[in-house]
Amino acid sequence: MTCRILIGDDHEHARQAMRMILENDPGFEIVAEAANGREVILLSEEKMPDMILMDINMPMLNGLKATRIIKERFPEIKIVIVTVSDDVSDLFEAIKKGAQGYLLKNLNPSIWLEYLRSVAADEAPMPREIARRILREFSQPPRPAPESGLTVREREVLSCVARGLSNKEIACQLSISEYTVKNHLKNIMQKLHMNNRVQLTRYAFEHGWVDADS
Repeated sequence: MTCRILIGDDHEHARQAMRMILENDPGFEIVAEAANGREVILLSEEKMPDMILMDINMPMLNGLKATRIIKERFPEIKIVIVTVSDDVSDLFEAIKKGAQGYLLKNLNPSIWLEYLRSVAADEAPMPREIARRILREFSQPPRPAPESGLTVREREVLSCVARGLSNKEIACQLSISEYTVKNHLKNIMQKLHMNNRVQLTRYAFEHGWVDADS
């Protein structure tokens, strides 16, 4: 199925660049473009896209506030924050507001398409470059992990998620099926009371469950 996308960015050149990337993949259809956060909200209600590519710094209403409002009204719409900022605090703030993912504008277009396909399929891995930045952010000694109730296998899956592996890559590395990987992820999120892979990644890094050399 085609993923219908709304682009929200106040810079025409940025919207054009995103348009060029998406137009090369028949799995995506651009249904609208907006130049500020208020327009994104109005067009979300009018067009009901499957996914929004949301810039953080927009006039009238920034992308983070627009994300919070849209997720409250239309929780089924997936939102991917698109920005030039590599500040990890921006990533965490976006996830707290309900975003499903986070992309840097300077990443290779092939990485963009791969990542957005994964978001559309509800199995988006953490982009490896962003995972490395999170690791640097949490390079201090890890905090003791609270009792999580995770099994040994679930911890292995969590470590793979934090290293940016997709479900298929996790299945290959652990010699299990993708269906089993999805079941493990569902159980992990329930046990840790988390909603997405970015939250799981931060948890793994904070508590030292990812090797710094991985």
